[in-house]
Formats: sequence, structure tokens, C-alpha cells
Amino acid sequence: MILVWLMLILFVGGIAAWLSESRGSHIPRVIALFAILLDLALVVLMLVAPGVLGLADVGTEISHGHGEWLVLFQADWIPRFGISFIFGADGLSLLLIFLTVFLGMISLGAAWHEIKERSGFFYFNLLWTLAGVIGVFTALDLFLFFFFWEVMLIPMYFIIAIWGHENKEYAAMKFFIFTQVSGLLMLLSILVLVFLNYQATDLLSFSYFDLLGNGLSGEIGMLVMLGFFVAFATKLPTFPFHNWLPDAHSQAPTAGSVILAGILLKTGAYGLIRFTVPLFPDPSELFAPFAMGLGAFSILYTAKVAFAQTDIKRLIAYTSVSHMGFVLLGVYAWNAQALQGAVMTMLAHGFSAAALFMLAGGLQHRIHTRDMDKMGGFWGVAPKMSFMLLFFTVAAVGMPGLGNFIGEFLVLLGSFQASVTATAFAALGLVVAAVYSLIVIQKVLHGENENNYVFEDLTFIEMSCFSLMMIGLLWMGLYPQTMLDMAEPTLRSLGIAFP
Repeated sequence: MILVWLMLILFVGGIAAWLSESRGSHIPRVIALFAILLDLALVVLMLVAPGVLGLADVGTEISHGHGEWLVLFQADWIPRFGISFIFGADGLSLLLIFLTVFLGMISLGAAWHEIKERSGFFYFNLLWTLAGVIGVFTALDLFLFFFFWEVMLIPMYFIIAIWGHENKEYAAMKFFIFTQVSGLLMLLSILVLVFLNYQATDLLSFSYFDLLGNGLSGEIGMLVMLGFFVAFATKLPTFPFHNWLPDAHSQAPTAGSVILAGILLKTGAYGLIRFTVPLFPDPSELFAPFAMGLGAFSILYTAKVAFAQTDIKRLIAYTSVSHMGFVLLGVYAWNAQALQGAVMTMLAHGFSAAALFMLAGGLQHRIHTRDMDKMGGFWGVAPKMSFMLLFFTVAAVGMPGLGNFIGEFLVLLGSFQASVTATAFAALGLVVAAVYSLIVIQKVLHGENENNYVFEDLTFIEMSCFSLMMIGLLWMGLYPQTMLDMAEPTLRSLGIAFP
């Protein structure tokens, strides 16, 4: 029931924030802060003291047929069609739920002084997006999963369309079309999978547990699997389904960019790990060489495109696509090191990308431009902001001692066992990333401040947010075993052999 409470707190908090809009902009944000902090407290208790909430420890999960779960909630919903409320959390889900709530708090900090108009409706959309994401990470009924997949997208559309920048309507509609079309393709695949499973077993069910081991293979299995893959690859995103991301990021408000980069992209990676490969093992094995090649190409192609950008938010957006290519590579290598690396990359990228977008949004809010050609010499103007930009840029490149390095190193180590060629091309992406990162540092922090910009350095709230993300990346880089141990039981349950 704790998982249901996590979502209900955010749903109710969002409605309360919207209803309090008439009382000023400060009341909705306080309500949103209270809801997120309450959720964060519950998630931390689940991580450090599960016994207080009556949950199993990470090492003693609840067995349930296929896999093991820290907490599992089941109730009938539409039994006539085999649809149920099934929510479950294992180590992987819990890590991603923590990332969601934590970055939800960071996005609230980014919006604290930026959002002044219709703030109640903004925080309503923010909290409902977070609730939808938690639903995606915990739903184990495929119809319920699709329901939450839609719940998290619609509020994000409004965040971009209402509080975005100069081309916000275009970016919001592009985001909506890409995600909706791919989502409907996934829904069609879900329905076909359930129907074929019903024909084979005479059991009408949308339950993840009942659909595992469905035995779909051949041409029909490949087509149904591709429906899931396209939906998740669009959200990840990877080439050629990535075109919506740069526009959405560049036009979204800072808080929207934090949620998009830090959280929503991870739902695509989670879907590949939890649903696509386990539900379709044989088609996925046949598709793996192509998927790994796509991941390697995405790493190099979007890194190259990043060179051509002068808009700092678009550049960071393309680098996000490049880094997510490592996740795709790791998932389809499908061995212990590669999958552990994919999980670590998801978590570390959540921190580093969210921080970079928050810095870019903070710069735009202060100097009213995203054009790096108009920047320069900011180290002397705002030393704290400059230091944070330097730190998180270096982190995103994969500096040893930080979380991104651990993730990408493990992915390359694992993918080398599956495809030497794809791994070699992916490794070139690290070299390219170092070059365009140096260009960003040079253009923004060094040189001459030709436009004579003078602006406020980081506020206390911003410094607090960046410091927390910095600590998170250092923890992941210096003691990654915390996260690796939590994810290991999940990966074992998916059939991954650990030494």
C-alpha cells in the first residue's frame, strides 16, 4: 500500500496546489514542497529502514513467481478483462523512485523564483508528472502501466506549452505527437500480446507475471516486440526517434527540463529492461546486434550534432541523447556488467543532466539568451555558477571518481563481450564528448565578457540543489556498490548470471 500512498500524496498535493492558486504564488509552491518532502521521507525510509514500514529488506525480497519484490500490492480493477491494480517495487524500481522524488525536489527549487504566473496549475502539473512516473516504475499490469505512461505525458505537455519560451507551442506539440504515436503503438502491441496469450493459455490477463514466458517468437513476436521497443526508444531517446528532445528541452522552463532529462528519459530505459527484453527474449536476442549498433551510432551521431549548436540547452539536449546511447548499448548486451552499467548511467545522468539544464536555465533567466556566442568571461562574473558548470560538465564527460564514469565503464566492459565493433565505436563517443565539453567551458566561462553581462550568482536555494546533486555523483563514483547491490537481485531475477 505504501506505493499507492506515494502516488496519492502527489495527486492530492497537486490538486491542493491548484485550488490554492488564488491565494498567491507562494502557497502552491509550499504545498508542492510539503508533498514532495513527505514522499521523499517515505522513500528514504523504504531504503534505510524498511522494517518501520513493514517492508522486506533489500536482501530478503518477497518471492512472487517470476522475480522478487520488496513490496507488492494487488487488487482487482476490471476483472472481466483481466485488468488489476498490481504495483511492485524491487531494488531497481526503488532506485528510480528515489531519483524521481529527489529530482522532483530539485525541479521545485528551479521553479521557486522562476514560475510566477498560474503557479498553482504549474505545481499541479509538476506533481502529477512525478506521480505518473512513479506509477510507470511500479505498475506490473500492462494496462495500468500504459495508463500511467499517459498520465506522466499530458502534464508535461502543459508545462512546456504554457510556461515554455518563444516556440513553446511548436515544441509541446512535437513532444506530444512523438510520444503519443509511439505510445499508441505500444498499446496496440500490449493488446496483441494479451490476445495471443489468451489464445494459447485461455487466460485473459494483463498481468506482467502472467505474460512472462508467453513464448512469442518468429515474425509476430518480432513485430509485437518492436511496438514496445519503438515506444521506449522514443522516450529514451535514441536515433532516429530523438528529434523531439532538443526542441522540448530548449523551449521548456528550467523545471521542465530537469524533469525531462533527469526522470522522463529513464522511463524508456526502464521499459526496455523490465518489459521489452524479458517479455520477448527470443526476438530481443535476434534484434540485439541491430539495437547495439543503433546505440553506438546514436552516441556518435548526436555527439557530432552537438558540435553545431550555439544554443546551450540544445547542446546539452543532444549530449543527453548521446549518453542514453550507452544505456541502449548496455541493455542489449544483456550481461551483468553491461546492465549494471546501464543502471548506473541512468542514475548518474539523472543528476548531471538535471544540473546542467538547471544551470543553463539559470543563465537564460539572468541574461535572457541561450546563445553561447554571446557569452564569455563568466568565471569572473559568477564564480559559484562557473564552478558548478565546470564540475557537472566534467562529470557528464565521465571523469573518474564520479558516477558517470562508473556507468559508462561498466557498459563498455559488458558490451565488449557482446560486440567488439559496437563497443569500439561507442568508446569514440567519449573522446568526442570531451571535445565539445571543452568548447562549452571555453565559450561560457573564459574569454572576454564582450556584452558586459553583470548578474547575480547562485542563490542559496540553487547552491543547495547543486550541492546535493554533487554529493550524489561523488557517492556513486566513490562507492557505487550501494546502487549495484540494490539492482543486482532485480537483474538476477531477469536471468542475468553474476560471477
